[in-house]
Amino acid sequence: MLLFSALTVSAFCNYLCRVKKNREKIVLENVAVEDYAAEGKAIGRVEGKVVFIENCVPGDVVTVQVSKNKKDWAEAFPIQFISFSPDRVKPFCSHFGACGGCAWQNLPYEKQLQYKQKQVYDQLQRIGKFALPDIQPIIGCSEIVGYRNKIEYTFATNQFIPKEEFKKSEQFDKPIETQTQQGVAGFHAKGFFNKIVDIDICHLQKEPTNEIRKFIAQFARLRKIPFYDIKLHIGWLRNMQVRNTLAGELMINVVFAYEDEENREALLNLLLEKFPQISTLLYTINEKLNDSIDDLTPQIFFGKGYIMEHLEKFQYKISPKSFFQTNSKQAENLYRIARDFAELNGSQTLYDLYCGTGSIGIFCSEGVQKIIGVEVIEEAVADAKENAALNNIDHAYFFTGDVMKICDDDFFALHGKPDVVIVDPPRAGMHEKLVRKLLEMESPIIVYVSCNPATQARDLAILGKKYDVTKLQPVDMFPHTLHIENVAQLKLKLVEN
Repeated sequence: MLLFSALTVSAFCNYLCRVKKNREKIVLENVAVEDYAAEGKAIGRVEGKVVFIENCVPGDVVTVQVSKNKKDWAEAFPIQFISFSPDRVKPFCSHFGACGGCAWQNLPYEKQLQYKQKQVYDQLQRIGKFALPDIQPIIGCSEIVGYRNKIEYTFATNQFIPKEEFKKSEQFDKPIETQTQQGVAGFHAKGFFNKIVDIDICHLQKEPTNEIRKFIAQFARLRKIPFYDIKLHIGWLRNMQVRNTLAGELMINVVFAYEDEENREALLNLLLEKFPQISTLLYTINEKLNDSIDDLTPQIFFGKGYIMEHLEKFQYKISPKSFFQTNSKQAENLYRIARDFAELNGSQTLYDLYCGTGSIGIFCSEGVQKIIGVEVIEEAVADAKENAALNNIDHAYFFTGDVMKICDDDFFALHGKPDVVIVDPPRAGMHEKLVRKLLEMESPIIVYVSCNPATQARDLAILGKKYDVTKLQPVDMFPHTLHIENVAQLKLKLVEN
């Protein structure tokens, strides 16, 4: 028998008291939702304390349960709606709230744009703390459904069932994840890596995207071919990537966990027979534990292995692993703004940093003397070079590597200092060392294209040592989501004598 000293017993009792206290549910009643914060969470206030609330619309009055409680703020989720906001609209998707996408479907699009514009202003002012020019009205999308040119589906065995579905059948004791022998095809449930929402119709991409997904799933079910088990890492049918273009080209890449030539040949041949609009059909064997195919080689089964997109007069080759803006129509607007902010006159050297497949640099090519593009992904640089050749651009030079490491003094001495810099970094923004390097370079104009106004504000604050922010233009690339792009023009400050 294990004996405890008096001190040990006392400490243990105190520990149990703390655990019990932490497990107590904190419920806040009649919380008025006032606004949206960053990352799409709504804001309420209780006795002056800010409460970030999921799945609410400003104007809702709710009872919430606290999930995280800090001194100055808390996070919570609604357990009862006392009254609904007059701004609410009925979501058009039957999977709203389950798959984790399109979280703002319950807001009219004009309201979404208003909150996104406000998000840009608030983050630039709160984080950047620098003088802002007038922010131009946000440019919204002309098409708010079917706008994505790329989408990825998952085939799996673990199905996510929303609680509401169990409540309808009064089966409250079932788990929210069920194992199905038939398999499901769709998207990962919000917050879960191993639970898949079985999708009927996704409105983000035009047909035949849903028809192809359902056809592949039905093929596997009829032949009793195992869908992939994300937990156990067994099963054959794994993922599907669909990419399309404004002109109607269609690329399908089906991902299998291992080679099964007989079933693979049968499935891919039937796909081509059923969907003759497929321009190119590929397959990828992914034996890894994760879904990434960045280090794998898709195999061409039919077609060229790529599709071609056209923006204005420029054409772009899109391979299965290429990065390209996922809203082609709105990408034209985004690139036009970047080109306009660059104030090109035909004599400048343009540095396109984080250039990807060279899309922005190529879009600006007619207004510059030289383009220098830098990108860390080798395949993207290869595509950039090919895209330049496709557009008969012989004054563009692309380099593979980390922007921060490549752009040193020797590089500038060899290729010339930039007259204009365009940066389009990932959501994390630029590394501080690169921001400092931009200060050293002293390019007369910097155009900063950002998909995250918060990290953009942080970087602009540092650049403010030598630059003024002279123009700001928000652009909505993804209707019904909280994501927002913002383009900033910076000009080198005049040196006073």
